[in-house]
Amino acid sequence: MTRTPARTVHPIEQESYRILRSRLDTSGLPPLTRAVVERVVHASADLEYAADLVTDEASLRAAHTALHRGAPVVTDVAMVAAGITRRRTVCRLADAVAGPGLTRSAHAVRLAHEEVGPGAVWVIGCAPTALFEVIELGVSPTLVVGLPVGFVGAAESKAALRDSGLPAVSNVSEKGGSAVAAAALNALLYETGAPAPGTAHPENAGPLPGPAPRTTKENS
Repeated sequence: MTRTPARTVHPIEQESYRILRSRLDTSGLPPLTRAVVERVVHASADLEYAADLVTDEASLRAAHTALHRGAPVVTDVAMVAAGITRRRTVCRLADAVAGPGLTRSAHAVRLAHEEVGPGAVWVIGCAPTALFEVIELGVSPTLVVGLPVGFVGAAESKAALRDSGLPAVSNVSEKGGSAVAAAALNALLYETGAPAPGTAHPENAGPLPGPAPRTTKENS
């Protein structure tokens, strides 16, 4: 298992989480789902993500285990890679070329899959075409963090991800982006121990005021 040094939390981040928890009650969420939701909300200052994200605790637990055993992480763009602070990533966009019916982002997915093979964690925060390619290529992922942003294809690609049955983190709306995709992955990397079902990690311990979010949804 990959050994990750203990993380020092900056006082600004501590204050951000204090404010977040004063406005949003995530105390009823499973531990890794809660970690992902809070990290995304922290990164975006957008409380609506609590009801917009679609997660599955079992998939998060499997991805958490794989990540801490050294599973490769693939990103669609360098901005997502730059936001992932505790793991080297694979991003082949610089080597990719567009072709007939194929975007650079989709070609980059093909190149990355040739490099890493099955079992990787894929983090898509920019290009809907990259997410469509992940779905169609049959990459056999441990997890797909599918949070591309935009008015063209973003919501549709995330709906396709949920329909695919792949283990995933996604959201329903058109919003997303590199920062929130990296945040979702970082939430799993920052959790150095595997929380038992029904327990909160120490950083999130205690009841929270505010309305309960509607976060975890069935992937049908």
